[in-house]
Amino acid sequence: MIKFDEDALICDLAETYHIYDYKRLSPQQIAVFSLGLRDDSRIKMKLNGQNLPIDTLLLAGIQDRLSISLWFKTTDGQKGKNKPKMITDILTKSEEKSKRKIQFNSGEEFEKYRQQLFQREGGS
Repeated sequence: MIKFDEDALICDLAETYHIYDYKRLSPQQIAVFSLGLRDDSRIKMKLNGQNLPIDTLLLAGIQDRLSISLWFKTTDGQKGKNKPKMITDILTKSEEKSKRKIQFNSGEEFEKYRQQLFQREGGS
């Protein structure tokens, strides 16, 4: 953990155990304290590739489902207009990824693009 992100580990040890100079402890003590950190500690979240705590994502997901359910009951929802923004997309920044859309005017155009993609994958 020290090699992965020493600053995050220092912050977590200080916040959780009030250990401000971990180098005074034995490596075994540091390991024990590190394993005892919460799952939403900085270092554990970073090790797991998480940007946000799971409970934050769950709450955002609940809010998104509720807003979609309510939106479906409106006239805009019936027409598919003014869809509410999803908080989970904003938090995970997946909204930016999904904005990239490709439009084809014909089936032939699509097939040509598809073949180009396959050639790129096969050529790599």
